[in-house]
Amino acid sequence: MTDARPLGDDGDAFIAAARSDDTAQFASITERYRRELQVHCYRMLANYEDAQDMTQETFLRAWNKRESFKGRAALRTWLYRIATNACLDFLDKRNDRTPVPAELADAGSEVRYLQPYPDRMLPEDPQESVVARETIELAFIVAVQHLPPRQRAVFILRDVLGWPASKAADTLELTVASVTSALQRARVTMREQLPGRRLDWPSPATHELSKDERGVVKSYIDAHERNDLDGLTALLRDDLRFAMLPEPDTLTVTAKDAVDGWVSGGLFQHGRDDWRCIPTTVNRMPAAALYLRAPGDPEHRLFNIAVLHIVDGKIAELTGFDATDKPWLNLPATL
Repeated sequence: MTDARPLGDDGDAFIAAARSDDTAQFASITERYRRELQVHCYRMLANYEDAQDMTQETFLRAWNKRESFKGRAALRTWLYRIATNACLDFLDKRNDRTPVPAELADAGSEVRYLQPYPDRMLPEDPQESVVARETIELAFIVAVQHLPPRQRAVFILRDVLGWPASKAADTLELTVASVTSALQRARVTMREQLPGRRLDWPSPATHELSKDERGVVKSYIDAHERNDLDGLTALLRDDLRFAMLPEPDTLTVTAKDAVDGWVSGGLFQHGRDDWRCIPTTVNRMPAAALYLRAPGDPEHRLFNIAVLHIVDGKIAELTGFDATDKPWLNLPATL
């Protein structure tokens, strides 16, 4: 399979814009690729805000390198190459963020800088391989973060985007043999890092939530709003995986531990918490945005977002994120 191709409409128009320094036309052409490039950066970085920044950096680099695009490869490929290398450069500098906190290294650790990805910012084409549900879910994103940066890039280009080895090698300035070796090592790590039962989860045939998922989300919301701790507990699998990010000490692996932590943390105390919740989705997963009203406050204020992985009518994984000061989630600040 070769990447060479005759110039398409985008390639012709891009070269014309580059030669004439037409910034408006350049922006119009590259903007068509923003969402898929941002998803690519998110898989590399696991952080929505960083992915936004690196997508913008991609367009800046593309403008600065515009004369180097000759149309021998697809414009999309050229932009992915720039985005991949922008992310690799970013990862080289992200020394203050440890993907695997030492205190969690033996506990199926989470990624402290992980952020959810709002579904409204995914590419609109439901057939796009870049947004297949099983490759945007949180468990997959977390597993990818355990790969060294270049292995991560190889795995995403080869196994997620389906690029041939030669194309990935050219993008990363590696040999085909190096890419093949890196991919083999990455696949071993991914099998080790994905939760054991994840291999048994069926890949959803559609991006839409199932009736089962919608029902569990409704029950989860009802239990919160009624302060029904027993009802909430009944929705959890015994081997629940729970984390409240970015706190590194909240990972638990049993439903009892999670519930005990909520109670000791002051939630559901004496049935007086005043919750309101709304259903939503992130990472193609069911979620609930939780709003809490403090005594004397006339409004319910956004507290966090709970992202659920539901298996056979039970919550198998619950990942909570602080949702305040994150307008990109497109959630109302108050109810």
